[in-house]
Amino acid sequence: MGSVSRDRDRERLERQLETEPYRELLTELQQREPFLRRFATWVDVLTFMREGTSRDPSKDEVLRPILAAHGENHDPRWRAILLALFWPGLGSIHSKKRSWDLDDPEELWQRIYWAFHASVCRIDVARRRDRLVQWIYNATIHRLHDDYRRDWIHAKRECSSGPNEIKALAGSVEGIDFEGMELREAYRREIDRLREHLEAGRITEADFLLLVGTRLYGQSISEYARGAGLKSETAKKRRQRAEAVIRRHEKGMR
Repeated sequence: MGSVSRDRDRERLERQLETEPYRELLTELQQREPFLRRFATWVDVLTFMREGTSRDPSKDEVLRPILAAHGENHDPRWRAILLALFWPGLGSIHSKKRSWDLDDPEELWQRIYWAFHASVCRIDVARRRDRLVQWIYNATIHRLHDDYRRDWIHAKRECSSGPNEIKALAGSVEGIDFEGMELREAYRREIDRLREHLEAGRITEADFLLLVGTRLYGQSISEYARGAGLKSETAKKRRQRAEAVIRRHEKGMR
């Protein structure tokens, strides 16, 4: 079911790239970057990027201006374009690292999604001029691993507890991780809630990633800000504004 849902998300994303606001971005880039003038649409760009190998230096000629434009204005449309470009690579990570979350492949996908966007926000194309595909792919895996490592450390600490503590936590039913199940379900509900606000336009994609990273995955404001290339105070204020918007809307709904 999850793969079917992701396929629908990919199709919706690619259709989105065919709309006028995205065509305008391609036209803007083509005025500055002659290499991109060979592409009539973003679909042509996707086709080009998915052919051949990631080591093809001409792919840097596509990615570099997109990443530079994103670094200048952080327009969420650039992140949507980058997500479409890297979708096959993220799917590959999901397949290769499924052992990291056998119980919940959708949770794995959500974490890959977050790790990718955090990596895109961190890259500096003024410093890194080539092998951009490999850098983003590897950075996503490293960030994903760091995210899961916190879970593994926490689980290891729980396993090292004394038998009486474990028995008290387990209750009367053995072999079923009710606490873990409930936590994953709570995470999913919260992500779905935030995504509804994102899709309704009440918060931006940057707000969504900030809230997921700091409220759900336990990153500190300063840690998230470093990864996203923001000042800590800026990230803090952005989170406060986003949460205030959500509270006002949900209070009105009640």
